[in-house]
Amino acid sequence: MIWRSREPRYDVASGISQGARDYQEDAITSDFPVGSEAGFVVLADGMGGHAAGDVASKIVLTEVYSELKFHFADVEAFEARAPEILRNVADLANDTLRQHTRTHPETEGMGATLVVPCLVENRLWWISVGDSPLFLYRAGRLSQLNEDHSMAPQIDFMVKSGLMDAEVAANHPDRNCLISVLMGTRIPKIDCPGKPVELRAGDIVICASDGVQFLTNAQIEKVVGKYAKKRSTEIAERLLEELTRLDDPDQDNISFTIIKVNDASTRPKDLRPPRPAMTVTRPKRLTTVVAEPFWHPELAPPAAAEAAGYEAEEEDAGEQAIVVPRRLAALR
Repeated sequence: MIWRSREPRYDVASGISQGARDYQEDAITSDFPVGSEAGFVVLADGMGGHAAGDVASKIVLTEVYSELKFHFADVEAFEARAPEILRNVADLANDTLRQHTRTHPETEGMGATLVVPCLVENRLWWISVGDSPLFLYRAGRLSQLNEDHSMAPQIDFMVKSGLMDAEVAANHPDRNCLISVLMGTRIPKIDCPGKPVELRAGDIVICASDGVQFLTNAQIEKVVGKYAKKRSTEIAERLLEELTRLDDPDQDNISFTIIKVNDASTRPKDLRPPRPAMTVTRPKRLTTVVAEPFWHPELAPPAAAEAAGYEAEEEDAGEQAIVVPRRLAALR
């Protein structure tokens, strides 16, 4: 007899492609530890051109991922203040972009969208800024959960109101203009619901950059529906194949994560008094780089520094000290 473990709660796979662009400005990562009842995705779509858009997306992804990883050490504490935490995380990433553009003026004007779905058991929280879509496929239908912070919804409204022709709207030059994005300035619009969406077994969540929307929603729905019973890896492969088949010379960068919900059960809360939350609010400090070594008194003897090839100044020779090597990241 061969023993097999039950299917994981979430079946997760990602796809990424440079498309027809000369460089990749999307950044995406997911964190769903095996056996865990929770996980999240971070996706940032950069803007600003080579050596700026890709930098912006990486900064946003790094800051958001590290903060959420910290908070997900205690998912109960996270859920108790999920919208607040998610907004704080977005603000931190935005602050980091502002600091970077101040010290690197050549990157002025760079920015990135952000979409972060967080799953805890059968509950889906999210925050999004920009036009990167968060889809839910349920019972054969695809719907977009998050707001589209571009001009597209307004242009589509003009079509429905009879103020613009559908063909003109589809090719409107302002269609993809963003009205909200992380750029180190005030964030005009943030989509972060106060309550989670309840997921069901069989639901498929798709977190994507707008490069996926070179396919229509109907086309995405058809691909996902055809392979909905397959593993998430196959859905991801088929979606990339369909985008490649378009052979669009203007194809934008593509990145997405497929999350199949295999188990939507919830565990009853412990009747014992709740234990104190371990999650604390971290100070909003920017990660910088130490330009030169420095001494920190009372941590280690000068001999340790000498062994590493450093020498203490004479006035400090009798004190306990340690040298932090060049290029070590520090919080300031």
